[in-house]
Formats: sequence, structure tokens, C-alpha cells
Amino acid sequence: MKKVKKLLSDHKIDGYIIPKNDEYFNEYIEPSKDRLRYISKFSGSAGFAIILKNKNYLFVDGRYTLQAQLQSGKNFDILTLPNKYPRTIIKKKYIIGFDPKLHTERGLKILFRKTKCVLKPIEKNLIDRIWTRKKTTLVKKFYKLKDKDVGQSSKRKLKILSNILKKKKTDLLFVSAAENIAWLLNIRGGDSDYSPIPNSYLFVDQKQNVYFFCKKGQIDKNLKKKLGNNVILIDINYLKKFILKIKNKKIYLDSLSCSIFYKNILKKNNSIIDQQDPIYSLKSIKNKTEIANIKKAHVIDGIALTKFLIWLKNNYNKKKITEISAQEKLLKFRKKNKQFKFLSFPTISGTGPNSSIIHYKASEKSNRILKKGDLYLVDSGGQYNFGTTDVTRTLSLENREKKIKEIFTRVLKGHIAVSNYKLKQNSSGNKIDSAARKFLKKIKLDYPHSTGHGVGYFLNVHEGPQALSKLNKIKLKEGMVLSNEPGYYKNGKFGIRIENLITIKKSKDKLKFEDLTLAPIDKNLINKKLLNKKEIKWLNNYHSKVLFKLKNHMNGIELKDLKLACSNI
Repeated sequence: MKKVKKLLSDHKIDGYIIPKNDEYFNEYIEPSKDRLRYISKFSGSAGFAIILKNKNYLFVDGRYTLQAQLQSGKNFDILTLPNKYPRTIIKKKYIIGFDPKLHTERGLKILFRKTKCVLKPIEKNLIDRIWTRKKTTLVKKFYKLKDKDVGQSSKRKLKILSNILKKKKTDLLFVSAAENIAWLLNIRGGDSDYSPIPNSYLFVDQKQNVYFFCKKGQIDKNLKKKLGNNVILIDINYLKKFILKIKNKKIYLDSLSCSIFYKNILKKNNSIIDQQDPIYSLKSIKNKTEIANIKKAHVIDGIALTKFLIWLKNNYNKKKITEISAQEKLLKFRKKNKQFKFLSFPTISGTGPNSSIIHYKASEKSNRILKKGDLYLVDSGGQYNFGTTDVTRTLSLENREKKIKEIFTRVLKGHIAVSNYKLKQNSSGNKIDSAARKFLKKIKLDYPHSTGHGVGYFLNVHEGPQALSKLNKIKLKEGMVLSNEPGYYKNGKFGIRIENLITIKKSKDKLKFEDLTLAPIDKNLINKKLLNKKEIKWLNNYHSKVLFKLKNHMNGIELKDLKLACSNI
């Protein structure tokens, strides 16, 4: 930390901001680019630090407050967004330095509005100057998905995009989000441990010409041929030079994913249309092929998770099972199916007080044994060539507390309220989020995260623009996939979350949610008296569906237990 403080003086700045993200703004980054973890020891997937000359601040959202306190509380003041922003702690006119490749203009405006701070771009990252580490030199190749597996060719997608550019009267779209490039070209890559992201940048014009920037060696001759003659490949090291040559054009870009560095270069000689990249909305609506494939992925994933849940219930009292050994066992169950590629995010496997840490990651130091009387929470997901899964189940390890049963049942009522929500043409996530919280709020309880996030198609497990959250007003449309995950967390005691993925389908000209996830919900934690007839019907119907879809994949003991787990209440 002393080295950073010295660099503040050398650059004549009062502070420096360190974000979690790298230059591609992906959710999961490689360890050699995790500057925030290096400086703060915080390992969560979102947050940022501000280092001042005599104080250090770490800002995280409600999912990570407890974790940040444990990991970084010694050297940092932990502040929870959106309750606290830089304006609440920085009252003076400070000069704050930042790396322009790691921040968007809109992002910094949100963070530093209502402050007197002067923001100073420093092109050479200050953390890189003090952090000696081996950088990844391995080049991971991109690959193309078959058109029949994605339901829409990249040619068709480019045509739709070029029509949008013509309507907007813009010459070029700068696609700075790698997930959107993956969707547009029907390609995937290996630049993230949990998402098949192809780290790259792309320009596309009205004539469907594509200028595609990536590392040398990521695209072989075979893929180049599949991409077509309209896709011009350029080494990513020449991106700045290419941008400098663009003059007198109308450029469409998205300030939520385009860094200040590239926006400022483009702004010099061109006019900018700064709006959300249209690919986000196009990508959020899955076609019929994608939905059918996602359902297939959920059957495979449901088999693995259900076998694990049955195994865990039958064995936690007989042998020593820890949080780490449990998550390793679940991974083994998933790996039994050859279609499984890798996890869609780091598995959350927590029991007792650890289950109250929303994005908990078991370590050798924190690893607890599963024992009678506790709850066990497991939040996990898989990536398949034809879908992405994300599911949470909370299990009773013979817990007998009436209050816990009441809370679990209220969380379940919220979960059912989302699944049964009567969607209208203008329904948005903020209204549904409040319906999910209603039953907990009756006993003055709540949870500090959104009720649901969008999910990609063999892409990011968290994908916008739609979400079930207090501030999200995006209209929900047929084909969208979201999570439904209300919960409750008693600090240092227990955590509860029930999560299914859901899709929006049209039935008799009406929109409705359809559950995709297939795994039993633990009936041992339910107080039936708190459920009404409609809720009991939903639970029984859901469990009937789980049994029907999974029964042929269970052995004798598993089938017996599955039938019991899915029997009517």
C-alpha cells in the first residue's frame, strides 16, 4: 500500500480508483488482471476501491458486504452500494486518478456525481507499476457454433443490425462488449473460466462489413473461412491505430461497455451516438431453437444436481462432508455427462453461518463440516454447448427451528409469486421484484440483492438488460430468460435462497413464466399452514414435472428418494 501512496504523490493526485474489471468489462477476469484483489484481498465479482493518501475505501453491493468485511476490513473501510457512494465520504475537491481503459464515462459519472472531485486519466495503470506477476501468454482459440444450434445465422443477425444502423443514420457501430460479439458472429472463446467469452472488439458498418480485432492466433484458417469474406481480421494491437484513422463518421457506441480511452479517441474526429448497444436487446430474446436447447441443458443439469442432493441428504450424517468436498462431489456429478463444459460461476457451498454470506466461496480456512441442525445452501450452474444454468437449493440438515421454517416458507411464497405473476404487455422487473419481497416484508424482513437477473445462451450467467430488480424498468418479452431467487440471510446464523431459471412464453396470446430448472425444493423446511391452495398447487405441479423429467435417469435408491421428495404436500 505504501508504494501506491507514493505514486499518488508522484502523479500529483489525491487518490486513485481501482475497479474489479479488466479492459473488456467482463464479470469474471483472469487472476493476473484482478488488480482489486491484489490491492485489497477482496475476491468478489463486483466492487471498486478508492485509495486516498490517508484512507482506503472499498465499495461493494449488498451481496458482498459481509465477505468484504472479512477479507478486507483490516485495511479498508467497507461501504455498501447504493446506500453509500464516493460523495458520502469525499467532501473536498480531490484530484482522483484513474486508468481510462478500465472505466466508462457513464460509470464514472454515476460514481462521482455530486462530488467536487476532478478526475484525472493516467494511461499507465498504477497497480501494474507495483505488481510483479506472470501474465497469461496462452492464446485460447475462438470457435463457431453451428447455425442449427443457435437458430439464427450470423448473416441474418448482421442484416438486422445493418438495418438498425440505417434507421439511426450511423456509419459504424463499435461493439465493445465481447458477449455481444459472441452473439453476433455465433462464436465462443475461452477467455473466462466461467463464460465462453471471446475477448475482442468489433466495428460493423451499414454494408455488413465487419472489422474484427482479437489476439493473433485466436482465429485459425478454418474459423476464418466460416466467418466469411465480409469479416476482416485485425490484430488487437492495431485497434488504436485503426480508430485514429476513422474520420468524419457517425459512430454508434455504448458508454456502458466502451472505455473512456476509446471513446475519447473516436470523439476527436467523429460525431458520437451514445446509446445502449442494440445487440443487448436482440440477444436477450432467445429464439425457439435456443429455448428448446436451454430446456435440454436443464434436464442434464437437473439430473446431476438432484443426484447430488439425494446423495448429500443420505450421507451428511454418516460421513464427514465439508463445504469443499460437497461442491467437489457436485462437480463430479455434472462431469458424468459429456455435454457439460464447465461451471457457469464459482459454486457457492455454505452451511451454518457461512450460508448467510450471499456470494460465499469456501476456502481451506472457512471450510465447515455439514452437521445436523444446520442449513446447507448450494448455488451452482453449468455451461453446456446449448445452454447456461443457475440454480440454488437450501437443504435442512434436520433443522427443527420453527422460525427458520417460517422464513423459508415466506421465501418460497415469494418465489411462487414470481413464477405465477400475471405478465402484461408492459410488465417490467421492478414490479415483480416487489411481489417477491411482499411475504418477507410482512414480518419486517428483506434481502439485499435483486430477485432475478437475465441469463445468456451458453454465455454469461448474468446478462442484461432485463432483471427482476427494484430499478429495472425494461419491458419483459417472450423469449427472455431470467432467474427467480428470493432469499433471506441472518448474519452469522443461516442463509436461505430458492432459485430457478424461468423463461417467458406466450400461451393463448398471453405472456407467462415457465420454469426451466428441475430439482426438488426441500419440503422439510416448509410450514404448509402458511401456504394457500394456489401455492400448494404450484409446488405439487412443479414437483410432478421434476419427477416426470428426471425419474428415468435415477437408480433404484435415487428413484425412491426422488418420489418422496416430489410427493404432494
